[in-house]
Amino acid sequence: MKNLIRTPLAFLWNMALVYVVYGLCRLIYWAENAAAFEGFWSHNTLGEILTGAWMFDSSAILYTNVLYAVAMLIPLHWKESARYQRVAKWLFVVVNGLAVVINLADAAYFPYTGRRTTTTVFQEFSNEGNLGGVFAVELLRHWYLVVAGVALIILLWKAYRPGGSGTPSGQMRLNAKSCAAYYLVQLFCFVAYIPLTIIGMRGGATTAVRPITISNATQYVARPAEAAVILNTPFSLLRTIGKSVFVTPTYFEDQAELEAVYSPVHRPDGKQAAAGMKNVVVLIVESFGREYIGALNETLEDGHYQGYTPFVDELCDSSATFRWSFCNGRKSIDGMPSILSGIPMFVEPFFLTPASMNELGGLAQALGTKGYETAFFHGAENGSMGFQAFARKTGFQRYFGRTEYNADPHFDGDRDFDGLWAIWDEPFLQFYAEKMSEMKEPFMTAVFTASSHHPYAIPEAYRDTFPEEGIVIHKCIRYTDHALRRFFETARRQPWFRNTLFVLTSDHTNLSDHAFYQTDIGGFCSPILFYDPSRELVKPGRRMAIAQQTDILPTVLGLLGYDQPYLAFGCDLFATPPDSTWAVNYNNGVYQYVKHDLLLQLDGATGKAHALYELSDSLLQRNLLGQRPEQPQMERELRAIVQQYMSRMNEDRLTP
Repeated sequence: MKNLIRTPLAFLWNMALVYVVYGLCRLIYWAENAAAFEGFWSHNTLGEILTGAWMFDSSAILYTNVLYAVAMLIPLHWKESARYQRVAKWLFVVVNGLAVVINLADAAYFPYTGRRTTTTVFQEFSNEGNLGGVFAVELLRHWYLVVAGVALIILLWKAYRPGGSGTPSGQMRLNAKSCAAYYLVQLFCFVAYIPLTIIGMRGGATTAVRPITISNATQYVARPAEAAVILNTPFSLLRTIGKSVFVTPTYFEDQAELEAVYSPVHRPDGKQAAAGMKNVVVLIVESFGREYIGALNETLEDGHYQGYTPFVDELCDSSATFRWSFCNGRKSIDGMPSILSGIPMFVEPFFLTPASMNELGGLAQALGTKGYETAFFHGAENGSMGFQAFARKTGFQRYFGRTEYNADPHFDGDRDFDGLWAIWDEPFLQFYAEKMSEMKEPFMTAVFTASSHHPYAIPEAYRDTFPEEGIVIHKCIRYTDHALRRFFETARRQPWFRNTLFVLTSDHTNLSDHAFYQTDIGGFCSPILFYDPSRELVKPGRRMAIAQQTDILPTVLGLLGYDQPYLAFGCDLFATPPDSTWAVNYNNGVYQYVKHDLLLQLDGATGKAHALYELSDSLLQRNLLGQRPEQPQMERELRAIVQQYMSRMNEDRLTP
């Protein structure tokens, strides 16, 4: 009897081994990002953690090992041969070794995205030619993950239990009776495997269970960001292959009711006079999170926090800033649609989805209709990150990238290249200022900087000026702050300076060493500054309001007296009462809505409220769900925002 089930038993042992390896990968993933998951083991029950981990690991393991399972369980005797079993072992180790590599590599990528990687990552970096260098740097930086990966792959190889009869041909020398028994046993194992694996792949056996998705992970954790620990990266990749990104909910059956609760279409009343065709300059500063700016963190570290941005601190004193300000995504490709077109990131980065082919406007398009000359600047390889395509689609008439920088005889070309991503910020911002001086007023431009970014390097000439301190990004923040100072010094000498409205924000946040900025909402805290040197449009000072990147488009158009309808998922910050300002973002399957000094979290899968916190509860420790009178209306508004977003994405209605 033992010979009859030797191969199925070996299969069960090996599959159990994969579960162990996935579990170890999860622990490594958690340990690598322990600061972001502080309190994970205390405010989540072990039972929920294990249940969720088992469910998502089962789905991934059964999907990725389906060929191996068929090879081991197929009811044919030739699978018992030693040669066949060696091939099966290689198949097992290669497939599951690749899963180990993917899981551990994603552990290093989590700080930049706040979630498990999905298939859009392949589109995100499809135009990059520098990935070999990036990977090499990361291998050196995270050498211990490489060691862990090698150890786990060796474990898969060494602990693997081969099946088979052990004979070269697989013949088992059975009489007719035992031969029939062999095939009956093998057929039973194979047939039993089929429904069990379907149940495991789907995540349950009941008719109420649809195939589980990434968003289901949030039901097993207290905080949306912690869903990344429950998930595994092979599952996240598999579940997003060819999937419809935007699914329109039916929270509101009546379209008129939906429009009454929330509409992203803005229809200016025409009462505000035009502002004299002011120039507009939008500075999108890579990874320049609010955390690093001392002037925006007066209470941090008991009021003793200095930050890393002495120049931007000075700029804050001359600018309009806000009590709370947020980005609408966690990646660079989320920042451009939010800032320049008023489109937040829900589910996946907008211009990596089919909806990016929709008709779309933006700040450049709107001002272009009023006679503005428009240009977008990014010091990376032309086409990098899809920025050039998006800029052209949204109305920018010209694009200046690394190619144009290298062609300008006033600058040093590729001698100013950082070796991986782009031209260093200081020379590229000087190039930016010079090119604007060649443009006809009024103009609208945007620049996307690059130096405050992985691999966290700065020019050799500044090694002693900005030494290592705190966490690895801090020296880069200081360098970029210096580059911004030099840009404004040059800009102030230009004839267009006083006739220009400057907007400064970041594309997203980055590495953190403060607990608040590692929470579900703290990870979305970006600066938003409006600076008007003439003070004709904007007076400096702190507004006790909530600002988000998607407010930039309506705010600028409002200040300029733009008189045509446009679409943006935000508000005019200077024409909206502070208590009516709001912010929204998407965090691992949960929609987050900030209003009235409250944070509402709504489960994207069920549409039900997940949690409610006061913003003064900086570490989000007191869930006030059902305890505040503002909650029902906030839920209603957030559902309307989500439904408007999804329906307009799917129906190509991103213009008024």
